[in-house]
Amino acid sequence: MEAIQEVYEYLKACGTFYLATAEGDQPRVRPFGAVDLYEGKLYLQTGNVKPVFAQMKKNPKIELCGMADEGTWIRVTAQAVQDDRMEARQHMLDANPTLKRMYAADDGNCEVVYLQNAAAQFCSFTAPPRTVQF
Repeated sequence: MEAIQEVYEYLKACGTFYLATAEGDQPRVRPFGAVDLYEGKLYLQTGNVKPVFAQMKKNPKIELCGMADEGTWIRVTAQAVQDDRMEARQHMLDANPTLKRMYAADDGNCEVVYLQNAAAQFCSFTAPPRTVQF
């Protein structure tokens, strides 16, 4: 399986995963649940009025972490790159229909970012970590 597909499927299986950003010297972590695979890139979605978006714009280095039911977890490090195309926003909303209750691709608030220079580490308590790049 291609690395990015494996990471996408793992994050989807987690349901909720956590996104970490930095605000000055203070880490900020919050739950996320929407992820999309579009044009070979892994995407996240947020609103541009939220502090998380401002934090990613100022410092695009982010980290994701999620745990699956079988006692394994994933840690993804990457740079968040804004994609301002309407098509990318609409694809994210179509792939995650629950977002449509809060966002529209053309509402002036919906933002999507894709992960660049990313590495994912698959971890467990019983096996050595395995790292993939995408």
